[in-house]
Amino acid sequence: MVLSRRWSLLLIAVAVWSWLIWPRFLLAIWDDDRSWTVAHGSAFFWIHVGLITVSLALGTAVGVLGFLGVRASRRRDQ
Repeated sequence: MVLSRRWSLLLIAVAVWSWLIWPRFLLAIWDDDRSWTVAHGSAFFWIHVGLITVSLALGTAVGVLGFLGVRASRRRDQ
């Protein structure tokens, strides 16, 4: 599959967005009183940590694909 430069840049933008938003959300969850109803973290906390982890992993994968697409488009243009 060949990604256009525009799609590749969109994928990179999605990755940057994910890395800007999700860590801030983790801080909000960390500070939420519902996260610490038990000493090791409540189900509310761990479910959100799982969602954040998956979202960051997907954001990273999308960013890598976007980077590879941009790099490949540069090679095609030469």
